[in-house]
Amino acid sequence: MTAPPRRVTQRDIARLAGVSQATVSLVLNNRVDAEVRIAPETRDRVLRAIAETGYAADPVARRLASRFNRIIGVFTYEPAFPSGSRDFFHPFLLGIEEYAERVGCDLLLFTSAPVVEGRRRIFHQDNRLRLADGCILLGREIDAAELQRLNRDGYPYVAVGRRDDAGGPVPYVGADYATAVSRLVELALRRGHRRLAYLSMGATAESSEDRRRGFDASASAAESARQLTATARDADTVLDDLLAEGTTVALVEDFATAVALESATRRRGLTVPGGLSILTLGDPTVPVPTDIAFTGFRIPREEMGRQAVEVLRGVIDGSAAGVQQRLLPCELVEGDTLGTPDPAVDRR
Repeated sequence: MTAPPRRVTQRDIARLAGVSQATVSLVLNNRVDAEVRIAPETRDRVLRAIAETGYAADPVARRLASRFNRIIGVFTYEPAFPSGSRDFFHPFLLGIEEYAERVGCDLLLFTSAPVVEGRRRIFHQDNRLRLADGCILLGREIDAAELQRLNRDGYPYVAVGRRDDAGGPVPYVGADYATAVSRLVELALRRGHRRLAYLSMGATAESSEDRRRGFDASASAAESARQLTATARDADTVLDDLLAEGTTVALVEDFATAVALESATRRRGLTVPGGLSILTLGDPTVPVPTDIAFTGFRIPREEMGRQAVEVLRGVIDGSAAGVQQRLLPCELVEGDTLGTPDPAVDRR
């Protein structure tokens, strides 16, 4: 059996170029030492030796020399790493990739973490977090205990989405759901709606809490403002409840539930928005076939990904002023599902 070729080292480069190993290190890290000036011809000899041998710097050794090696980790709490173009997380990844390429960083996708009770775990017996300079965390719900450990260990990370404190403030880039929902409520009130309902998924994630907070902040001017838990499966039952209470507009947290509610409304012989206005509170988390142009808002997912990389770079190199927490505005969408309440419609 032929022995594998020996890996070229900095010592080999130094011998070929006729310089010290320290000089090779300075050239590789593109450093200019105040006390040791490298002549241009010496630098050229080192670079020529590197090119001739195909030398590749050991990323671990390079990290020790320069503090970081320009590798950014990406970790998602979903059971499988998202890759489909219609996946909810895909735009986040596009933004992350775009900005990482712009600043000359490579991405390392942490896909080997075990799935426990339907969710991945960062910390396990073979976690490889330290291979990257820092990590971007994706997931509708991120484990607070793991955030607390990241804070305690001082590992550089940024969460995509607003996160509550976890043994200290959490760096994040999120969407301003509270303001977006509040603006939709105000729009409905201006259209004459006085009996509103918020249909929740019943989740406890910060993104759901922020949406509900935005509803509460602006719905106080309504005659009735209710919060119900609803899924696509119980759309007919929920519709019965809404019509019995004389509700004229429903703000729906889950896109699939909004689609099911629209179908149930039409089956009753009512129209949308004539019989019931339906507003969606974000993008579909799973592909849902529909031709309906819902009124609602879009989440700035690509921009959140881009800014997450920007914030993480500041955390890694120490240039960030304190813990960065950014909320980006959502874009309101004027669709076809918000109208003026029709007093002639029998909602019983």
